[in-house]
Amino acid sequence: MNKMKGTRLRLLAMLLLLTASAFSRGPAFYTTTNYIQVLKKVTDVMVNDVTSPVAASRYYAYITLSANEVQAAFFPKQYSFSNQLHHFDGIHFSSSLLSQSNADLSVILTILKTGEKLLPSGYLLQPVLDSLIKDAAKKGISQNTILASLKLVDSAITQMLPYIKSDGFFKLSNMRRYTPTTGNAYWQPTEPAFMAPVEPHWNMLRTFLLDSAQQFKPIRPAIYDTAHTSNYYRQLKEVYDITKAADPEKRAVAMFWDCNPFAVQQVGHVQYGLKKISPGGHWVGITGIACKQKNLSLQQTILIHSLVSIALADGFIACWDEKYRSNRIRPETAINRLIDHRWKPLLQTPPFPEYISGHSVASTTAAAILTNIFGNNFSFADDSEVEFELPIRKFESFNAAAGEAAISRLYGGIHYRDAIDQGIWQGKKVAGFVMAKIAGAFKAVQINR
Repeated sequence: MNKMKGTRLRLLAMLLLLTASAFSRGPAFYTTTNYIQVLKKVTDVMVNDVTSPVAASRYYAYITLSANEVQAAFFPKQYSFSNQLHHFDGIHFSSSLLSQSNADLSVILTILKTGEKLLPSGYLLQPVLDSLIKDAAKKGISQNTILASLKLVDSAITQMLPYIKSDGFFKLSNMRRYTPTTGNAYWQPTEPAFMAPVEPHWNMLRTFLLDSAQQFKPIRPAIYDTAHTSNYYRQLKEVYDITKAADPEKRAVAMFWDCNPFAVQQVGHVQYGLKKISPGGHWVGITGIACKQKNLSLQQTILIHSLVSIALADGFIACWDEKYRSNRIRPETAINRLIDHRWKPLLQTPPFPEYISGHSVASTTAAAILTNIFGNNFSFADDSEVEFELPIRKFESFNAAAGEAAISRLYGGIHYRDAIDQGIWQGKKVAGFVMAKIAGAFKAVQINR
C-alpha cells in the first residue's frame, strides 16, 4: 500500500509540474524595451489624432489593462484586475489556445491591436503590426505559434470590447451641446482658434476604481471679484506679474510641461496645429523611463503601466467633473478685460474651464503611484519632450517632477494658484484611494529599491 501510495504521489507531482510549466515563459522573445517602444507607437497615433487629455487617459487605461489581462492568463502569479474594477469580469482562454501561443508576443500584439481598434487613426498601427509579425518569425517563433497568438489576441479584444463600450463614452456624442455660461466669472473660448469646450460631459463615464466622479470634490474656487483687495484679483495679478517677469527658468519649466494637444499657431490668416503629447502621455513616458532604468521584467512593466494608466483615467474623470461644475474663467480672458488687453499667456490657453488644474491632478496622481512602487528618492532624466525639441530635465523624485508640472501652469499663465493647489489635493486623494483599493496589485510588483 505504501509503495502504491508513493507511486500515486510521484505521478501527482509530475502532473502538477507539467501543468505549471505548460505556459512557462521559455526564451524571452520580447522585453520591457519592446513593450515601451510599442506603447510609444500608440502614443504617436494619439498625437497625430490630437487626442484630448481625457480621451488619451481612457485609451491608455484600456490598452494597458488588456495587455495585463493577457499576461495574467498565461501566468497565474501575474496580478489580474478581474473583479477589481467596476463591472470588469476579466477575460478567459482555453488551455489549448494558451499552450499554442507565445506569452510575450501575445502581450505586445495586444497593445497594438487594441490601439488599432480604439484609436480613430488606429489603422496607422498596421505597418507596425506587420513588422512585428515578421520580426517574430525572425526570432524563431513558429508560424503556428504566431497564428495562435494572433487568434488569442483577437479573442481578448472581442472579450474586452463589451466592457470598454459600456463605460458611457459612446453616449457622449449624443449629449446636449454645451453652451458656455454667460457672465464675467465664467469660462469663454479663447484665441486663436476659439475652440469649443472639450468633453463637458466626461464626468458621466464609468470610473475604474473611484466610487464616483464626485468622490473627491475640491473646495470652491476663489469667488470672481474685481476688487484689487480680493483673493481672486490677487491670484489674477500673480499670474500677470509672473508671466511679465519672463524668468528664463520659469519659462523653460512651463514649456517642458505644456502638453497641450490643442496648441494652434497662426501665421497671417492661416492656422497650424502644433501636435504634442497629453499630460497622461507624458507620465506614461516617465513610467517607461523608470521601468527601463530599473531593468524590470516584462511582467512588472506591464502591471506598472496598467496601475499608472488606470489611476490617471480616474483622476481625469474627477478633474473634469469639477471643471464644468465651477466653470471658472481663464486668466487670459480676465487679464485682457481687467489689467492688460494686449497680454498673452506664455502657453496657449486650453479649450476648457480653468478650475482645477488637470496637469496638477494627473501629475500628482501618477507620481504618487510611481513613488509607491519605486520609492521616494528615484532620480531620473525625463526625455519625453526631446522629440518636441525641448531639452532633457532631471528630477530627484517623481514628486519633484509632479510639483514642477503643477506650478508650470502658473508660470505658463493658464492657471491660478488655487486651481493648482486643489489639483494637487485631488491627485493625492485619487492616488491614495487607488492604492488602498487594489493594495494587492502594488504588493504584486516586487521592486528591489
